[in-house]
Amino acid sequence: MTEERRRHSRYGALNLLHFSAPPGDRPVIQGMGRTLNVSQTGLSLETHTPVEPGQRIALTVGLQEDLVVWEGRVVHCAQGPESAWVVGLALDAMPESSREAFHRYIALFQQG
Repeated sequence: MTEERRRHSRYGALNLLHFSAPPGDRPVIQGMGRTLNVSQTGLSLETHTPVEPGQRIALTVGLQEDLVVWEGRVVHCAQGPESAWVVGLALDAMPESSREAFHRYIALFQQG
């Protein structure tokens, strides 16, 4: 049995997103994808473009009526089903307006 190391619950969620790596004006990689699950500190996403672990990426995610923008670090990237890539991302930098929308979104899961 593997030990659960996550501090926060993960919630299954499918949301469209755009990502670019590295963050900034001159990304080397850009793509579309979707979230698979979210937590207060990270998410898992599916895309058709592999991203190297350790790489920093910028995300724009549609969460209900809000567009949430943040940056994070790729924790893992593995081949998923049907030639898609599953990317685990640790979230860190988020503008205050995005933070508020994201916390409202997570609260909906926590309420049941």
